[in-house]
Amino acid sequence: MKTLVSILIPAYNAEEWIADTIHCASAQTWKRKEVIVVDDGSSDHTETIARRLAAKDVKVVSQQHQGAAAARNYGLQLSRGDYIQWLDADDLLAPDKIERQIAALQAVDSKRVLLSSSWAHFSYRPSRARFIPNALWQDLSPAEWLVRKMGQKAHMQTATWLTSRELAEAAGPWDIRLMSDDDGEYFCRVLLASEGIRFVPEARVYYRNVAFNRWSYIGSSQKKKDARLISMKLHMQYLRSLEDSERARRACLTYMQNCLIDFYPERMDIVGELQCFATQLQGRLETPQLRWKYAWIRPIFGWRAAKGAQAMLPMMKESLFSYWDKFMNRVESHEADFTSARLER
Repeated sequence: MKTLVSILIPAYNAEEWIADTIHCASAQTWKRKEVIVVDDGSSDHTETIARRLAAKDVKVVSQQHQGAAAARNYGLQLSRGDYIQWLDADDLLAPDKIERQIAALQAVDSKRVLLSSSWAHFSYRPSRARFIPNALWQDLSPAEWLVRKMGQKAHMQTATWLTSRELAEAAGPWDIRLMSDDDGEYFCRVLLASEGIRFVPEARVYYRNVAFNRWSYIGSSQKKKDARLISMKLHMQYLRSLEDSERARRACLTYMQNCLIDFYPERMDIVGELQCFATQLQGRLETPQLRWKYAWIRPIFGWRAAKGAQAMLPMMKESLFSYWDKFMNRVESHEADFTSARLER
């Protein structure tokens, strides 16, 4: 019998996108699958829309609002699949994403191999997505993957992974304390339990830009800053449990330096804690540097204003692009419908 794949979709206030995400899950060319949508207490019409799309292989459940990690844990408990496909409620999978990754398993005879794939940003038109490789887009050992992620500020999007149930059970549940970077911490644990990563370039994921609504956006949230610190400590612990080498220590120092701006200057307690850890690694963290576009703001308006501009202005630009892309998507859809209507006459 063919492998059963569970596609698990945590959803919270995603009424604008949930239908497209469910459709892309149902349209996977890998036929033996189940789709489970967990509505995390949405206050909009997400649950209503999802339930309209419920079918034989699409199950919709709900829970009180507890966060994405708790929703994913609930979905995993309900699932029966041999492999798990995590999919956020605003992202999309190429139709053959899962099929291509399952095909790659034929070359390996182990359920401890973790599968990853290529990904690209988009707003409303997946056809506009540009797939730009980073240092993680290849077959790697767990230690090498973590060194590259932390040392080169690389990122692998949540939906790129296809995880065996054996690996998911070995990794344990998602950490519900983490209001940000819960996926980064979770897949570190999956990596630790794995025999390595098999990268499948032809499998593709479309990661939607949602600017200010992005779960990973920390902003001024103190709870998210605290959660970020927990995730960072665990990242470094996981890497050093695999390889306590000079390059691993350098990767940890680079990782802390790159993340320091998330806390500076509002949370000097966290800055001090990270500085102490850097000292233990025989290094030192420097005051974060603003990009040249925003550095001129600091002498006039202060650090917080300059940092805020550096964080907010790119997201405002991203939001404007998103509105434009949404408009163009409607125009193209209208033109396609008009052309189709003419051809049917």
